[in-house]
Amino acid sequence: MKFLLVEDNPDLAQAVASRLRLDGHVIDHASKLDDASDFVATGEYDLILLDIMLPDGDGRDFLKQQRARGLDTPVIVLTARSQVSDRVGSLDLGADDYLTKPFDHAELEARCRAVMRRRSGSSKTRIELGGIVFDPVAGSLSVRGTPVILRNRELRLLELFLNARGQIFSKQKLADRLFSYENDVSENAIEVYIGRLRKHLEHSDLTITTMRGLGYRLDQNE
Repeated sequence: MKFLLVEDNPDLAQAVASRLRLDGHVIDHASKLDDASDFVATGEYDLILLDIMLPDGDGRDFLKQQRARGLDTPVIVLTARSQVSDRVGSLDLGADDYLTKPFDHAELEARCRAVMRRRSGSSKTRIELGGIVFDPVAGSLSVRGTPVILRNRELRLLELFLNARGQIFSKQKLADRLFSYENDVSENAIEVYIGRLRKHLEHSDLTITTMRGLGYRLDQNE
């Protein structure tokens, strides 16, 4: 998954980002609301982790503005405020969850998974399709009952395709979802990851189809 972390405390931001990257997620970090607005305007995210007290304003105003503009990306608010009224106010503005600082990183990871499950309309994370069993949380894949080892970006690429079956992804779109803005990614790199994933899926009923001039799509063989 690709997350946007909006947090002005550098130590906390680094700790959160490092922990989530260990889980294979791609993290963009903004320390100000202006930067967060730029990220949201130019990229797509699966989840936003939003601090409230930021140098250039209140994160709740940012949340309200983005919801008014039609942004439906899940948002978990991170704040030191523990008043019930603060939690209720954030949820009413469109937050999907609320976590009070200081928090345990394991709880944050669990909250992220829970929010993503709710948004997908599922109470489970495991996907069974076309001869594969895929669990993005555990980072596991089996094809016809045989375990397959996936690298982090291969895992996230498969997750992306499975969560949007039938959708065509351009190379640029895949690069945006698999890498942060800090990474310089070539189209050849995307082709390499596509090739590796195709090999992993070759004994299943799933195929990554090249749509000439458009990109790639995950199809299930009949």
